[in-house]
Amino acid sequence: MNPNPKSGPGAARPKSPRRRSRELALQGLYEWRVNRSDAGVVCAHMREQEGFDQCDRAMLDKLLQGCIAHAGALDALLVPHLDRPIAELSPIEHGVLMIGLYELQHCVDVPYRVAINEAVELAKSFGGTDGHKYVNGVLDKAAVGLRPTEVAAQRQARATPRSA
Repeated sequence: MNPNPKSGPGAARPKSPRRRSRELALQGLYEWRVNRSDAGVVCAHMREQEGFDQCDRAMLDKLLQGCIAHAGALDALLVPHLDRPIAELSPIEHGVLMIGLYELQHCVDVPYRVAINEAVELAKSFGGTDGHKYVNGVLDKAAVGLRPTEVAAQRQARATPRSA
C-alpha cells in the first residue's frame, strides 16, 4: 500500500511557479479581452487570485503586461498561421496563443519547445476538446519564423541518427 496516495504513476505533480504564472496570465488575458478591463485593474485582480503566492511573480507580470502591451503586434504575428479570422478564436485559444507567441518572441531563455508545450498544456486545462492540437500547430509554424536557428537545430538533431 502506498502511504502517499499522490505519488506514483499517473499522480498529478504540483504545478511549477512558472506554470502557475502562465495560468494566471491566461486568466488575466481572458478578463482583459472579455470584460474589456483596464490592464492595471486586471493585473491587480490577478494578485488577489488563489494560488498567486505560488506563482513566479516576475514571470506573471512579464507575460500579462507584455501580452496586453503587445497585443496588436502579437495578433499580426498570429494571423499568417491561422485558418480562420482572429475574431473566430475562442478567448481561451486566443489568450493561449498570445502567451505562446510572447514567450517565443520575448522569452529567449525559455526553449521554444517548452514555450509550445506549456501553451498546449494551458489549452488542455482551460480550452475546448481539441484546442490544444490547434495551439500546437499554430505555434509550431510561428516558431519557425520567430526562432529559426533553434528550430532548425532541433529538427537537425532529430534527423541525425544516433550511433550506438
